[in-house]
Amino acid sequence: MKAVVLSGGEGSRLRPITHTNAKQLIPIANKPILFSALEAIRDAGIEEVGIVVGSTAPEVENAVGYGDAWGLSVTYLHQDRPAGIAHAVGLARKFVADDPFVVYLGDNVLLQGVAGFVEEFELHRPNAQIYLARVPEPEHFGVAELDGDRVVRLVEKPQTFVSDLALVGVYLFDPSVFDAIDRLKPSWRNELEITEAIQLLIDEGKTVRAEMVTGWWKDTGRPEDLLEANKMMLTNQTPRIDGEVDGDSSLNGSVVVEEGAKVVRSRLEGPLIIGRGTTIEDATIGPCTSVANGCRISGSRVENSIVLEGCRIEGIGHLADSILGRHVEVRPSGSADRVHRLIVGDQSQLELS
Repeated sequence: MKAVVLSGGEGSRLRPITHTNAKQLIPIANKPILFSALEAIRDAGIEEVGIVVGSTAPEVENAVGYGDAWGLSVTYLHQDRPAGIAHAVGLARKFVADDPFVVYLGDNVLLQGVAGFVEEFELHRPNAQIYLARVPEPEHFGVAELDGDRVVRLVEKPQTFVSDLALVGVYLFDPSVFDAIDRLKPSWRNELEITEAIQLLIDEGKTVRAEMVTGWWKDTGRPEDLLEANKMMLTNQTPRIDGEVDGDSSLNGSVVVEEGAKVVRSRLEGPLIIGRGTTIEDATIGPCTSVANGCRISGSRVENSIVLEGCRIEGIGHLADSILGRHVEVRPSGSADRVHRLIVGDQSQLELS
């Protein structure tokens, strides 16, 4: 069994954050989303991984390297343009050879991992196996109709109700999928759709199984999705205090303070994580907040937010539901008593009134 991880998307719905960051490397609970995918693949017993990369290839390759940190052997597969999931999967034909393989979308967060999914595939040996989850807005997803655990029909982003069973961003295939991909034509989105490739397998009598996701899953394509995923990952962390917290500070709930961090006269409300070398002074942080390495927050309240490395937040009355890129500076201009919500790219400087 091999794995193919898709990490070539440009993340247009997450701009301005993705103007200078690969969307798969945006940290959730201070860990890049892509790293969680690689951990899930490792935990499923898979060792060979092909990562499909696009315009952000240098950033992804620098972060992941050859996969040594996870005990993986990583090969990079270059996609010259975004042209759909099926197009990206097709690039892995030589890498996969004759082996079955798991496809993992690198911007998806799946708490339960994929080990059980892989075991079911190896037990039943279908030509393809998909993960499904019930969703309230199926029109935004590819959806499936089932007969038992057998998939009988797939529809990409249906305009009228077909099913509320959405395809999660993890698939398992044998090499027969490549012949289906070769026969695809671009959709109305000018992309090669993986749902159409799987439908071809169904139409030709191939076996396509479905497994239901039993835990939490999120496609982190929008800012609100990132914040929800951040909250969920923080909820599942193990509390620990490796940094310095003075006696005038209070901690409540699941709190992680990394080594080298310093908390002075502040209140920390979990779940939250404070990164290495970050200073929190006269502030209230959390709940549901991740603060990366090397930040400084003083005289401010920050909740339900993602703060990337090197940020400075000073004297802001209340910052909530926000995502701050690397090395952002936020200061008050006059009164700053209101609640502010910001989605800000790297190297920005703001004065709030």
